[in-house]
Amino acid sequence: MMLKPRFHFAALLIVLGLFFSCKQKQGNTETAENKTMRLPVSVQDSSLISLDKSPMDMIYFPEDYPQQKMVTPNMANPVARVIYSRPQKKGRVIFSDSSSGQNVIQFYGHEWRLGANEATEIEFFEPVTIKGKKIAPGRYILYCIPYPDKWKIIINQNLYSWGLHIDKTKDIAEIEIPVIKTNVQAEYFTMLFQPAASGCVLNMSWDNVKAVLPIEMN
Repeated sequence: MMLKPRFHFAALLIVLGLFFSCKQKQGNTETAENKTMRLPVSVQDSSLISLDKSPMDMIYFPEDYPQQKMVTPNMANPVARVIYSRPQKKGRVIFSDSSSGQNVIQFYGHEWRLGANEATEIEFFEPVTIKGKKIAPGRYILYCIPYPDKWKIIINQNLYSWGLHIDKTKDIAEIEIPVIKTNVQAEYFTMLFQPAASGCVLNMSWDNVKAVLPIEMN
């Protein structure tokens, strides 16, 4: 008669062991499923094949302003911001005369949107002066008429335009800046703000050509 309670106790231990073993297997299965769902998307995934070949970029002056503001939340507004897309050279001729039979991206004397896709946008957060022209705070688009020795930069108010659909009635300023030949071959069209004595400059480079737009802070 003394063996019966011991038998019941042993049977209870076996049942509990089976129960916890099943729960552990179930937990492992859920973990495996979660891990499978969290796997990163392969760069060969078909949904990524059509990614834009002219990626959009955003630059600030001061440089890296959003990161700086995370460290110093009360810092003043930036001076300027540019949003643009960056086309690639891809073995083509960037600038050339219209009589050229080569695969040319941009002909001299013709309007160019200073990038690709949507119109290039510049925003000033305070009044600035560019080559003697006063520009009020606000958002504008930039486009350009390139020549071998100079670029004509136009500031325009026709926001949210795609491609090169220029409304000349919304031009507010035209600024001519010289072209600089460099020894650096830039594959992507690149814009970059740099500090200057009176404010900053907007460097614009592609292939071995560079143009610099001076921006004075009032």
